[in-house]
Amino acid sequence: MNKILYFGFPLLMLLSCQKRNPMHMLYHSDVFTIYKDKVVQGNNTAEVVSSTQIKSNYKSPASANFSRLVVFKVSINEKDNELPPGQDHWVIICDEHEAPVVTFGEKSGPVPSSPGTFLPANFTYSFKVDMSPVLKQFEEKGYYEAYDGSRVSRADFKGFYLAGGSDPLSWDFVNLYNKGLKLHPTLDRNIYKLTVVFNPYDEADYMNKIWTLSEDISKRPVYSSEQPIVDALFNLSTEEAIKNIEPDGTFRTGAKWGGVWTRDVSYSILLAFAYHEPEIAKNSLRRKVKRGRIIQDTGSGGAWPVSSDRTTWCLAAWEIYKVTGDRTWLDEIYPIVKNTLDDDYQTLYDVKTGMYCGESSFLDWREQTYPKWMDNRDIFVSQNLGTNVVHYRAHHLLAEMAKIMGEPFDQYLERAERIKAGINARLWMEDKGYYGQYLYGREALILSPRFEALGAAMAILFDVAGKDMATSIISKSPLTEFGATCIYPQIPGIPPYHNNGIWPFVQSWWNLAAAKTGNEKVLNHGLASLYRAAALFLTNYENMVAETGDFLGTEINSHRMLWSMAGNLAMVHRVFMGMEFHSDGLLLNPVIPAAYGGQKSLSNFKYRKSLLNISVNGHGNKIKSVTIDGNKHNTAFIPADWEGNHDILIEMANNDFSQQAMNKVDNHFSLPTVLAAKQGDKLIWETTAGAKEYRIYRNGALETTTHKTEYKVKDKMYAAYQVSAVDEKGYEGFTGEPVVFAKEVQVVEMEKFVKPSNLPYTNFSGHGFIEVSNEINKTIDLQVEVSEEGYYLLDFRYANGSGPWNTDNKCAIRSLTVNGDYEGVIVLPQRGNNEWSDWGFSNSKKVRLRKGVNDFRITFEDWNHNMNVEVNTAMLDYMRVIKFDE
Repeated sequence: MNKILYFGFPLLMLLSCQKRNPMHMLYHSDVFTIYKDKVVQGNNTAEVVSSTQIKSNYKSPASANFSRLVVFKVSINEKDNELPPGQDHWVIICDEHEAPVVTFGEKSGPVPSSPGTFLPANFTYSFKVDMSPVLKQFEEKGYYEAYDGSRVSRADFKGFYLAGGSDPLSWDFVNLYNKGLKLHPTLDRNIYKLTVVFNPYDEADYMNKIWTLSEDISKRPVYSSEQPIVDALFNLSTEEAIKNIEPDGTFRTGAKWGGVWTRDVSYSILLAFAYHEPEIAKNSLRRKVKRGRIIQDTGSGGAWPVSSDRTTWCLAAWEIYKVTGDRTWLDEIYPIVKNTLDDDYQTLYDVKTGMYCGESSFLDWREQTYPKWMDNRDIFVSQNLGTNVVHYRAHHLLAEMAKIMGEPFDQYLERAERIKAGINARLWMEDKGYYGQYLYGREALILSPRFEALGAAMAILFDVAGKDMATSIISKSPLTEFGATCIYPQIPGIPPYHNNGIWPFVQSWWNLAAAKTGNEKVLNHGLASLYRAAALFLTNYENMVAETGDFLGTEINSHRMLWSMAGNLAMVHRVFMGMEFHSDGLLLNPVIPAAYGGQKSLSNFKYRKSLLNISVNGHGNKIKSVTIDGNKHNTAFIPADWEGNHDILIEMANNDFSQQAMNKVDNHFSLPTVLAAKQGDKLIWETTAGAKEYRIYRNGALETTTHKTEYKVKDKMYAAYQVSAVDEKGYEGFTGEPVVFAKEVQVVEMEKFVKPSNLPYTNFSGHGFIEVSNEINKTIDLQVEVSEEGYYLLDFRYANGSGPWNTDNKCAIRSLTVNGDYEGVIVLPQRGNNEWSDWGFSNSKKVRLRKGVNDFRITFEDWNHNMNVEVNTAMLDYMRVIKFDE
């Protein structure tokens, strides 16, 4: 008994000490723990051997948990055109290696729950599809009409494909061919077949791995601390940054992806590379300029203006100027920024909201963050949090540049303030305490109440959100086990990537916002998110699955990603060292959680003509004292004109800043999108399992809530209705596509005013269509008579086969003038490569018309140049004029 007490008392003392900080613990959750020198997640361990070596035994759970339930769809021409969203085929694979034949377009029963058993590795399986419904219509009509009324011309037919959510199947419809998912004909002309290997497994991916520094990093900054894991990951990220420098002196985007991408490199420069590699950063930004304007990367519907976050370039270019003070660089970038923002104002600005149109910044994979019914014209119309924060910041920075250049700047500040006011008036959700994701819809816009991490973080960092709002955002926004998801809640039926995904570079921005607001809990959680992943994976991956924290299982991924390593480096420079670059100097304001306290040093840091050696002792977010070159200073500020070597010592106040809350939640999926339809004067929809209530919107405003699945419409002239489902936790899913009740619709055939094209395209209305391009029909005049004065909606039925609907850079753009007043742009996104008989509608414009004849002019203006410049082509079938009565 005494012997037990003798050994037990020290053991209790040891356990008590470990409870306070067991084994130098930095962070602990029910799933993983970060120690000063290792990461432990179940049986997975990453251990720091030294500052230049880490070993990891991480084993991805993806193969062991590969479900036998396979959900899939068939596609024509790599488009989601077989069945409505949410209606899929499925099979539970047992021991057989071939699925029963499914018929294209025929509904399957509800998708069952996963059986809870798993498929063996490298399992060969074949699918057969009866395509006779399509082939019959091709023969009889010359086209196939899909469930939504869209048509696929026989002349445009490229092939049948299989999409799905089980690797190697993919829901990335536009890349099905590249992924080898084209169905092949069989001896039976109606049956098409595809054989795949499910649960691909390579034993080499599951072996223990070691990272050992192999590059010379002696000329880069040197960091050391009492947390070896931070030191080692800093060196790993520094090495990966060197490896991502191409022979031409630009940054590579990732190990798998070469070339410079505007937003990727811009966010990376903002986080770290403005100071880490300023000349490489300059070269990279120069690659993204054409016609004296910033290039929007290839993207949705043919890039700009559907995607419109190219202005991230402005932020990166200014950051380089603040770091270097290079006036020649400022002279170079000023006209580029000005030209770009002036074009954007003519193209993207919405006078009603004060905000700018265009896709969510970086969230550029359509159905990953938007409802599936939204096409590229709808995405153009949407007004997004992150994108608008970037536009706000860009206008402020242009004003700063203009001041230095001695140029007028007031108009840019005014535009910036309108954007800020629009964000805070239209996107802020008082009941939740954070911003919504975006305004979306078609003619009228509704706020999506999803949380969006990057936009929220930037709103804090760029002072769009006031101090109280910023505190609320950081403490109330939902955070999951492995980090801040890109959006929350997740979208059902969409595989992990932006949806149900965590991106380290986004997490880094979130961490910077947490540091600014002084929220230690959220900052600790965010640092753990970064360090867990980088240590276990021994690289900076682009993304991970939110539910598992695994790098396998997202739609696409790459190691050695530029913006991920930039985020890792920024945690040392911008958080632990607290670096803030200004045009007149460098301010140091460290933010150090208690767990990361102790002594830190960053030496060999080059700032303009100075070489800095910085030491920080202690923890907290308040500074006790500052010594520079042996002299006491009130602030840790390094003037821009200092030269030579300087030693900076910062003693922290060791203050506690853990009082603010953190909203850590389980990962959650909203309910599916409600697909409503017209039935006489009623709006009807199917029951959504798990719905507590339905919300009915009329012309963008909440009309009512109901528990029924129908609603009687009483509108006399025009109304667009949308319905959403709300779950038991109060989360609202996406609204469905607007269902329009319109009493007065006038179709104005374009060939009545302009000679019709003789191109051999089909499925048009009337007696033909007209072509618009850089050379053809650059100005078109139309006259339309209406019976009464009032508001009308205008849009155009068009075709654009210049490129696929997900990428390239040939979105067609024209300017619209009505009765002499400029009304904005008509955007005609790509609809499919060489699919010129695939017709859809442009964005709409709400205009006031006078009774009688009204004059319309469609022109090609200088700001209508797309990113391709040489090709800006579309076919116009007719203009639609709809009487609008709110």
